Amino acid sequence: MGAYHSSPLTYRLAKQRGKPRMSQQAPSHSKPRVALYLQDKHPIREGMAYAQYAEERGFEAVWQAESRLVRDAIVPMAAFAAVTERIHVGSGVINNWTRNIGLLAATFLTLDDLAPNRILCGIGAWWDPLAKNVGIERRKPLIAMRETVEVLRRLLRLENVTFHGEFHHVEGIELDVVHGRREPRHVPILIGATGPQMMELAGEIADGALLNYCVPPEYNLPALEQLERGAKRAGRTLDEVDRPQLVVCSVHEDRQTALDGARELLTQYLAQQPHIAKASGVKPEVVAQIQSILGWPATHEQVRQAMHLVPDELVQRITASGSPAEVKAKVRQYVANGCTCPVLYPLGDVKLMIDTFADGY
Repeated sequence: MGAYHSSPLTYRLAKQRGKPRMSQQAPSHSKPRVALYLQDKHPIREGMAYAQYAEERGFEAVWQAESRLVRDAIVPMAAFAAVTERIHVGSGVINNWTRNIGLLAATFLTLDDLAPNRILCGIGAWWDPLAKNVGIERRKPLIAMRETVEVLRRLLRLENVTFHGEFHHVEGIELDVVHGRREPRHVPILIGATGPQMMELAGEIADGALLNYCVPPEYNLPALEQLERGAKRAGRTLDEVDRPQLVVCSVHEDRQTALDGARELLTQYLAQQPHIAKASGVKPEVVAQIQSILGWPATHEQVRQAMHLVPDELVQRITASGSPAEVKAKVRQYVANGCTCPVLYPLGDVKLMIDTFADGY
């Protein structure tokens, strides 16, 4: 499948004079796809109001992060689903290590009961040092992810599943629907891939890849090649792999205020999520400097102390930050490089960001 709209805009990478070109397949609607990303910067009830406002303004999805040890994704997803009618609700992303596969399937069945055909399962391989610090050994992440996706998908089809792999061992289990729809559930599975091998796997087995944020637009070019290699292994084309992408978006009429808002986030991410730091192209010595200042968890004072190590040029390169016109121009670069739906993480005035993109980009 491609996207979760019946007739989505899809984009295919094409090379013309060495640059990517966006091609568009006859959409049923002219409005570009756009989604909202919420993490832990707002109370959940505020997030519920933002989800409603995004729905009113035509956004197609709201994705809830599950990052660090801050906020579980499932509870906010249920809250967003309960107060909306049309918008899709996704996990952006949960990990495939900490929930038993039966519980994982039952969780998404439950969410689909609450919001039929509106739930998206974004799932990732997690990251160290967080996983290690809570006692999880992330070994053979590709095999683990392959097994998780296969068993999860079969359970959501309401199959009776026996599976004995390296990570999952189930014997004759199925989802026990007592009150609800006794029918296969349509829950697209998107892998939150960052590295090349996981990207290939996403192209092969998933409905899509949720591309990461804090990366420059040119990061997408090899990523799409990796996705296409995986898709070909499964007899698919790149167009059949949806490619929403998280994009940090700091909008303010005062450009410096916008840049400073994104800089604070980047300072913490570069120190604590090394896979993102590597993908962003930031020099290792800069990351090491930031890490030497920040603790775990980092205090607000530590983040402020290290912010000067993140220059304006880097903020502009790996986020969409600035005036409304500037952020829209930056988002267009990600789309031109193969992103099918920008998933915007608002820093600052959330409604201003939603309004900025309500009529497209």
